Amino acid sequence: MKDVRTSEFVIEFARMATNMYRLGWDERNGGNISYLLYEDELKEYLDINNVVREMPLGFNAKELAGKYFLVTGTGKYFKNVERDPAFNLGILRIKDDGVTAELLWGFEDGGKFTSEFPAHLMSHIERLKVSKNHRVVLHTHPLAIMAMSFVHPLSDREFTRTIWKMNNECIVVFPDGIGVLPWMVCGTNEIGEATANKMKDYRIVLWPNHGIYGVGDTLDEAFGLVETVEKSAQVYMMIGEREIINPITDQNLKDLAAHFKLNYRKDFLD
Repeated sequence: MKDVRTSEFVIEFARMATNMYRLGWDERNGGNISYLLYEDELKEYLDINNVVREMPLGFNAKELAGKYFLVTGTGKYFKNVERDPAFNLGILRIKDDGVTAELLWGFEDGGKFTSEFPAHLMSHIERLKVSKNHRVVLHTHPLAIMAMSFVHPLSDREFTRTIWKMNNECIVVFPDGIGVLPWMVCGTNEIGEATANKMKDYRIVLWPNHGIYGVGDTLDEAFGLVETVEKSAQVYMMIGEREIINPITDQNLKDLAAHFKLNYRKDFLD
């Protein structure tokens, strides 16, 4: 059987974690990623009948029973993932009871999944209802997004409008907009449930004063969503109190949407 550390999914996952750390998005043990894997791609690397140990999930994920996830560990640093994936990552299967995760590989120090894993699973449940190809949930702490959440009104419409108007690319990349939560305690089922509820309509959810959730059918797509929002937040923060004399207008955004045939949030534009 092949070494799972040589698999494309582990290599790509680890490279993305390294890149996120390099960009300054994931300080210390901040941030987490979960990646839905398919049984067929696992079989050449793992004996899927060999359960190393079991872990309680802390909520009922019955809708994901039998599904496999590659996930970052609690207390783990993104900067170390590429060097030692078996220590910092784990491959889990959701048991039929829905409340237990079966560890098939990884967490070799006896560790467990990130504390945000229940929140991830809640978002996976909702996004799979929207897209059967959905696979990735990531949570990260980009600097400009965090800074912007301190000084900008916190509503889906207003935050989306501002970000859309910082870069022509934005409405094209996420025509569905950005969901915004109020401040909430992180690492709880409550914030997970609130995030998942927003995921019914959005692929990006802002946690004010903390960070952002992004989802996608691929690692690149989820990363690219957050990357695009972060760059636009950087532009917003760089402008500061200066008067904008050459704005991207609502009509400009409508013209972009018409050109690219986008199904965008029309109620977010005047």
